[in-house]
Amino acid sequence: MDSRAHYDQAFSLYDADKHRSLATRFGQDIRVSILSFRSITLWMLGYPEAALTDVDQVVKGAREIGHAASLIYALAVTSVPHLLVGNYASVNAQTDEAVAMAEEIGEVFWKEMGATVQGYVLALTGKASEAVHQITSGIAAYRSMGATVWLPKELSYLAKAYAELGQFDDAWRCSEEAITHIETTKERWWEAEVNRIAGEIALLSPELDAAKAETYFERALDVARQQQAKSWELRAAMSLARLWRDQGKVRAARELLAPVYGWFTEGFDTRDLKEAKTLLEELGA
Repeated sequence: MDSRAHYDQAFSLYDADKHRSLATRFGQDIRVSILSFRSITLWMLGYPEAALTDVDQVVKGAREIGHAASLIYALAVTSVPHLLVGNYASVNAQTDEAVAMAEEIGEVFWKEMGATVQGYVLALTGKASEAVHQITSGIAAYRSMGATVWLPKELSYLAKAYAELGQFDDAWRCSEEAITHIETTKERWWEAEVNRIAGEIALLSPELDAAKAETYFERALDVARQQQAKSWELRAAMSLARLWRDQGKVRAARELLAPVYGWFTEGFDTRDLKEAKTLLEELGA
C-alpha cells in the first residue's frame, strides 16, 4: 500500500515540460517508469483492472514520446501484469516487440528480460523443457551483467518448470536459492509466490509431503497479508484450500477462500479470480 502512495505522488509531480527531457539522461521517461511499476503494484494490491489500465496508458504514452528506450522499458516491464492476469498472448506480443527493438539498438539487458518473460509463459503453458532452457539462459545472461533484480521471480518459474519435468532436486535448489536471495537482498515483492510455488512442488514430489506444502502455503498467506497484497493472498488461499479439500476439510477450505475472493471488486474475468470462483463452487459456496 505504501508503494502505491509513493507512485501516485510521483505521478502527480510529473511535468512533461520539465521532466521528459530527462529520459535521455536516465534511460527512460520518468512517467513511463512510474506507471510501469505502479501497474504491478496495483495487481498485487488486488486491482487487476486498474493495473491493466495503467499498462495501456503507459504503452500508449511511451509510443507517443518517440524514445526507443522508454518504449522498450514500458513493453518489457508491463508484460508482467499481463502475465499475472493470464494474458499470455499480450505478454508474447509485447516482449516480441521489446526484444526486436532492443536487438536493433544493442540493448542487451531488456532483450534478455523480454526473452526470459517469454520463458515464464512457457512454464505456465505446459512447455516445461523449453521454459527451463529459456529461463536458465536469461538468468545466466543477467548474472554475466552483474544484475540480480527480479531473480526470485525467475527462480520460482524455473523451479515450477523443473518440478513438472520431475527434476525435483533442481526444483528445490531453485526454490531455496530464491528464498535465500530474498533474505539477503530484501527484494520481497515476489516472496509470497516463491513460498506458494514451493508448496506446490512439495505436493508434486514423489514423497508428496502435505505437511511441508501446508507450511509453505501458510507462509505465503502470512507474507501476502503483511504486504496487503490481495492477489498474492488469493493465490495462496486457493492453494491451501485445494489441499484442505483433498484432505476432506471442505468447510475450512471454503471459510478460508470465500472472504478473500469476496474482497475483490474488479477483475472477475482474469485467470485467478475465475479459478477462485470455480473452486468456491466446488466447495459448495
